[in-house]
Order: sequence, then structure tokens, then C-alpha cells
Amino acid sequence: MDIAFNKNEDLNKQSIDQLKYKLEKVYLGGGEKKIASQHKKGKLTARERINYLLDKDAEFLEVGAFTAEGMYEEVGGCPSAGVVTGIGYVEGRQVMVVANDATVKAGAWFPMTAKKNLRAQEIAMENRLPIIYLVDSAGVFLPMQNEIFPDKEHFGRQFRNNAKMSSMGIIQVAAIMGSCVAGGAYLPIMADEAMIVNETGSIFLAGSYLVKAAIGENIDNETLGGASTHCEISGVTDNKYETDEECLDAIRKIFNKIGSYEKAGFDRAEPAKPAKDEKEIYGILPHDRVKPYDTKEIIERLVDNSEYDEYKALYGKSLICATARIDGWAVGIIANQRKVVKTKKGEMQMGGVIYSDSADKAARFIMNCNQRKIPLLFLQDVSGFMVGSKSEHGGIIKDGAKMVNAMANSVVPKFTIITGNSYGAGNYAMCGKAYDPRLIYAWPSAQIAVMSGAAAAKVLLQIKVATLKAKGEKEITEEEEKKMLAEITDKYNEELSPYYAAARLWVDGIIDPLETRKVISMGIEAANHAPIEKPFNVGVIQT
Repeated sequence: MDIAFNKNEDLNKQSIDQLKYKLEKVYLGGGEKKIASQHKKGKLTARERINYLLDKDAEFLEVGAFTAEGMYEEVGGCPSAGVVTGIGYVEGRQVMVVANDATVKAGAWFPMTAKKNLRAQEIAMENRLPIIYLVDSAGVFLPMQNEIFPDKEHFGRQFRNNAKMSSMGIIQVAAIMGSCVAGGAYLPIMADEAMIVNETGSIFLAGSYLVKAAIGENIDNETLGGASTHCEISGVTDNKYETDEECLDAIRKIFNKIGSYEKAGFDRAEPAKPAKDEKEIYGILPHDRVKPYDTKEIIERLVDNSEYDEYKALYGKSLICATARIDGWAVGIIANQRKVVKTKKGEMQMGGVIYSDSADKAARFIMNCNQRKIPLLFLQDVSGFMVGSKSEHGGIIKDGAKMVNAMANSVVPKFTIITGNSYGAGNYAMCGKAYDPRLIYAWPSAQIAVMSGAAAAKVLLQIKVATLKAKGEKEITEEEEKKMLAEITDKYNEELSPYYAAARLWVDGIIDPLETRKVISMGIEAANHAPIEKPFNVGVIQT
């Protein structure tokens, strides 16, 4: 191993350590005191409930762990948006779990909480996964009600999704394990089965204080909407249980008896580990995002037996298109080649840039995968499409459009891993969040923006200087210009961070590169619950 490999390895491992440290903080939710308070009430925390519910020694793929990271600081923050979501297994069956975290602002709904819950439902609907709601929430965070209540993608959309999922035959089970108030009360009752924990669980449209204010009635919350009331008088809930554990055991019994599902039919062989050491990814991937590297070296450490069959290997070399297996599942890989490559015409193509020939190749490969019912995996490390008169005259726009068209209209499931740069239209063509990947995760090395930090900062500086001059401000010195550039660069680099993206759910999470195979395998397994119902049709394509 050379010096560059060792340096990359050290720096990338530091990034992984930082990721683990940040996750440990997230897992504490509202903090140790709030956790102790939950226990004092006889309640498990959201993560303890999930751990108890899911099959032991089975994988759990968390979705949105860093949601709201660094946001809502004016009210003390909202770790993980006050809700834990992810894909796991109950009685050997893959499920989506949504659990309110009452240690975070009593589980109140912030704007990002709504977005995260809707993302969890979207994953369940796309993949026809059963969904389990572990409800323990104080309802809408009132100071921000205008950002969460009335719009299409706000709070109410969740109940619309409840109804749609029911009509689609998607199993929904809910457990009321704490507060469940106001409009939120509809969520568990629109599920197939609603259970409640005695004395800690309660559900009502209006609590005792509001009832007193509205109609003058004096009543306590337990009598108003406790477990006995709803299991014995109203019939709103189906069964009550004395502890969280009993309630979770009852959910497991439900899933022990449900029928099988119709499969999409994606091909899976006997899983095999990569022949090459996966950990070498740390040394291969440059910590300096400008430096080139051979993406094939990364692919060989992600796919079974380190084997893949490349499509049009000698054409459009700035994109690698190949079929392979990951944990046994057949996949079609589209990856940005980050090393500088030489074409048959003797031209040099820059790493991470999409050229006309590579876009054309990728479009055809995507069509082939749809024809053969092979899920698509996009490995993004893209600087964008090639610019300049030669590219424009060569039709880069129509070739790029062809690739976007084929990708956007794909009927096979798509998965995206952002390993490095994700800039501009390259983000779009390589199946960014706007193009409905079933799952999209980032490595700590990822950067997501319209352009690189250095390029953007220079453009923004020019605009700022021109604006100041137009206003008749004094001439800016070179020292002042350097200071302004540093300030702009720092701000832009913060927004490039994968943590910034994860906080806003532009990606479903940040993972150690060694978790990539798990994400893809669990993702395709989930997608296999949803048979493909419509034919592949790309519509009009320019040639």
C-alpha cells in the first residue's frame, strides 16, 4: 500500500468515527434525564420499543436518523425529528416501523417530523411493506403550526396515506403507548388493528383542559380517553395491555399469522462476500474530493465475489455500466468513473463528468435492465455534464435528456448511494432524490450541491463585489475580498455536508461504506414485495 492509500484510510476512518459519535448522540434522543423520566412512568423509549419488537440478531435499516440535525436550535433542537423510523423484521417478515420519541419535546410534531413520517409511509407504499406505528406524541408543535398543518405535504397527508395504504392491502398495526391527541388520534384508528397500553396510553381529539375550555365539562384524561374507556365503552381501540412489552408481544403474534405476499420476482442467487477486502475502500477513496481514482476498485469491493459484467466497456468510459450481484441479488450498476480515461479517438475524459457517449450508453443500459427486470443501483460521484462548444455542438443536452428520460421512467426499483460529489444536473441524471429512488443513502465523503464549494464561492463573490460596486460602495481591497471569499466558502461548505442533506431528508441517511451492501440487499428485498404493474415506456426520446 502506498502513502496516499494510508493517508486516505486514516482520514476516511476519522470520518467514520465522527459518524459513529454523531449517531450515539442521536440515539440518546432528548437525553438521559428524559429517558429516565420515561422509565419512571413504566414506559420504554422509542428505540427500546423497536429493539424489543424486532427479531433478535436481524438487521435494522434506520431511515432519517439525522433528520432535523442542527435545526430548531431556538427551541433546543429536535434530535431525529422526534421519531424513529426504519425497516426491520418481525417474525421473519420485513416491516416499516414508525415510533414517536417522547423524550424529544414529548414526541411533538415539528415540520421535519411530518416530512420524515411521510417518507416512511412513502417507502412502505412503494414497496408494499407492512407498517407498524408505535404512538407516543403530544401532537403538533403549536409554535410552528403554520409550517406543519394545512399544506399538501403537511401533517394531514399522513392520514390520507393511511386510507390509501388500507385500500392497497398494506397491513397497518398501531399501538398507543403514550399520548395520542387531536388530529393525530386518527392515525392509529385508521390502522387495521389498534392496541393500547393501560394507564400510560390515551387517545382523544381534545384533552381535559381543552374540553373544560370548550364545553365546561370537568373530566380527567384517563376517563376521557384511557385504555379502559376505549376498550370497554367506545370500542375505539381493540385490546389493552398492562405493559409496553405485553403490547409489543401482541404485535409479534399478529405478524406470526399473516399470509405471504406476491413477489416482484427479482433474481437472487446464493449470497457471497466480495473476494476483495471491503475495508480497502477507505484507502482507495480519496479524502480530497478533487483527486481521481478508479471507481472499478470500489465496485469490486461491493459486489459478490468481486465479479461484474461490464456493458460497452470500451465506449462512454466516464460512466461504468455493469450487471453484478449484491448479497445474491442481481443489480444493474451505473457508476461515475472518477479516473481520467482515454477514448478510442485519443481524447481524454475527465473523471466524474458525464459526456454524450456515456449518457447515451447509460440510457441504453437502463432500458436493458428494465427489459430484464433487474433493479438499478446508482453510485454517484458526479461533477456534472461536460460543458463547452464541442459538447454543445455534439448534442450533450439531448443525450443527457435521453438518460434522464430512461432513468425517470424506469419501472424497476432504483437505489442511490452518493459516494462523493453530487453536483448539478449530474445529481438528477444519476437518480437524485427528485427521481424516486426507493432508498438513497450517502457516505460521509458525499457532497451535494449545484456545484463545488470552490466554484460556487468564486461565483458568489463576483456577484457580491459587483453588487457593492453598483451601490457605489468604496473600492474593495484584496484583503477584504479574501475575507469575504473565506466567509462565503465556509457557509457554502457547511451546506455541502452530507449531514446538512440528511437533516433535510435529501438523503435517507449517512452510512459507513461497509453498510452499503446491507442497504441494497434490504432495499431490494423490500422492493420484491411490490410486483411491477405497468410496462416500461420512455415516451419521446430525441436521437
